[in-house]
Amino acid sequence: MITATGLELRAGSRILLSGTTLRVQPGDRIGLVGRNGAGKTTTLRVLAGEGEPYAGEVHQTGEVGYLPQDPREGDLSITAKDRVLSARGLDVLLRDMEKAQNAMAELVDDTARDKAIQRYGRLEERFAALGGYAAESEAARICANLGLEDRILPQALRTLSGGQRRRVELARILFAASEAGAGGRSGTILLLDEPTNHLDADSINWLRGFLKAHSGGLVVISHDVDLLGDVVNKVWFLDATRSELDGYNMNWARYLDARATDEKRRRRERANAEKKASALQQQAAKLGAKATKAVAAKNMARRAEQMLADLDDERQADKVAHIRFPAPAPCGRTPLTAENLSKSYGSLEIFTGVDLAIDRGSKVVVLGLNGAGKTTLLRLLGGLEKADTGQVVPGHGMRLGYYAQEHETLDHQASVWQNIRHLSPDTGAQELRNLLGSFLFSGEQLDQPAESLSGGEKTRLALAALVSSAANVLLLDEPTNNLDPASREQVLDALRRYEGAVVLVTHDPGAVEALEPERVILLPDGTEDLWSDDYQELVELA
Repeated sequence: MITATGLELRAGSRILLSGTTLRVQPGDRIGLVGRNGAGKTTTLRVLAGEGEPYAGEVHQTGEVGYLPQDPREGDLSITAKDRVLSARGLDVLLRDMEKAQNAMAELVDDTARDKAIQRYGRLEERFAALGGYAAESEAARICANLGLEDRILPQALRTLSGGQRRRVELARILFAASEAGAGGRSGTILLLDEPTNHLDADSINWLRGFLKAHSGGLVVISHDVDLLGDVVNKVWFLDATRSELDGYNMNWARYLDARATDEKRRRRERANAEKKASALQQQAAKLGAKATKAVAAKNMARRAEQMLADLDDERQADKVAHIRFPAPAPCGRTPLTAENLSKSYGSLEIFTGVDLAIDRGSKVVVLGLNGAGKTTLLRLLGGLEKADTGQVVPGHGMRLGYYAQEHETLDHQASVWQNIRHLSPDTGAQELRNLLGSFLFSGEQLDQPAESLSGGEKTRLALAALVSSAANVLLLDEPTNNLDPASREQVLDALRRYEGAVVLVTHDPGAVEALEPERVILLPDGTEDLWSDDYQELVELA
């Protein structure tokens, strides 16, 4: 169980929550929702014990599994399999058992061999107590359902894409919480921040079933309304305009109806109260003109003020970032060319022999299964990595803008202002402030470290940097991840309007529809084809 009392959360001087009491119990499946920047990620981090509240206390009992938006995987030299098994300490046990087995086979001295046999027996008992080989099989099953193929599990984490590493972290958390051989650890409370990022359609469907069957508590932040509709039985709505959390003890569909009803009630009550208060104020003004009625006039005015003060706050309309990609700088006919690109990590070949030419204003989608090298290709084109063979050739007047799904283009230790200033050194300060304001960054938020931003806020900051770049070739890697529906629509509209060239990697069919691509690059083979609607159904699977 997790209990928070008197909880106050702040971002700088901005109050996100004040005096709030929260409780997560076994059986609760809570959807934590609200606009980007409302404080969802901060709330989840504090509940997980990874952050300190400004005021109040948080108490945990039992196991907690926390998936942040940007997992810190630790040692990238270990294998994906060992990282997942480490959730129950099985990785160390298996290595120790292997060492003891080798000693049993190699030792000649009887006494030493007997000690090795005894050590192996003790290790095997502990291994069995933690679920043994059934648990190892369960871990492999979870990995497979999250799109981590058998060939990926023996690979070191550093050889995997950002999306693959995030799925390894999700598999690790779900493995710790799964019932098979876990000795009752199904009571684990799961705190998941955008768990469907980087998952294909089949993996998302499997995850919905897992979470729906999970007997421990769950708090999930997600913009996947289908997942919320299938899984949650309670909703916490963080209202950024009131710095309050509204709890709804009901499923997603009933919550949407209830919240709409609440807003209608507030608007109706406010309209009625304002009408009555206006009448009282007019009457008070008339009476106030007479000295003998001054006291009565003041009483009427006070009644009118109290009538308005007693009303529930009417929820203000949510602000929406005004996202427009840059007017592309002039360039030659083919601003970007790649020839014979190949990339491997150790003995693992990602792709080989990829050729492409990005013409002025062309729209290209890169498709391929998870791990096929989509993000790697964009990193090579963007100059963040070097190819093993081949070269990337900039054409006349090329100006490149790169949006990275893991926000690598941001300096996470620097402030919002320092990031935009560094990325756009030739742009005037007031112009940059106006730009940041259109992306909903203003006031003290400009001094906020980028690492403290939510995933959606980091996305907005990275997109703001693109807008100031005058790029004529955009490399976009999952640009709609982490965004609330209104902000996502802004990005889609910006894609429709942008006149420069775009190379897009996405699992979002809406992003592909907005782009209206002319060509598709299929990885890992690097095959190029004209776009057709037949490819649309592959987007979610890729």
